[in-house]
Amino acid sequence: MRQLPMKLVPQLLAILVLAVVTLAAWAAWLGWDQHRDVQPDGTTTGPYEAWQVIGLLLALLAPVYWAASRRYIAGAVLGTTVGLTGAAYYDWSDDSSGLFVIGVGMVMVGSFFVTAVVSAVIVSVKRDQGPRTVAA
Repeated sequence: MRQLPMKLVPQLLAILVLAVVTLAAWAAWLGWDQHRDVQPDGTTTGPYEAWQVIGLLLALLAPVYWAASRRYIAGAVLGTTVGLTGAAYYDWSDDSSGLFVIGVGMVMVGSFFVTAVVSAVIVSVKRDQGPRTVAA
């Protein structure tokens, strides 16, 4: 009975670490850009550029790989999802229309499914590789 809590500690720690890393990555890639660009025709875009979002996604691959390759699937999926959802909520909650909740929900669902698929692929590839032996 005592073994179960000890097996949960690394998973919970992985969730916490991934959530904090994800929040820091959001702040580094997206948190500083808060202004919209006005186009010549009067429309607005932004506040994020495509390179910022791509940079965030690429930056998150390393911690997701770290967690999934160590079989901390819950850490990879839930930590990243919680971090992105929390960051999006904090960053977008000043929207007076209330529509930001839809965007936050889309971030939550999308990040959950994408990190679940990426984690499954990583685990599958790592399992297929098996243990490596060094011939002397």
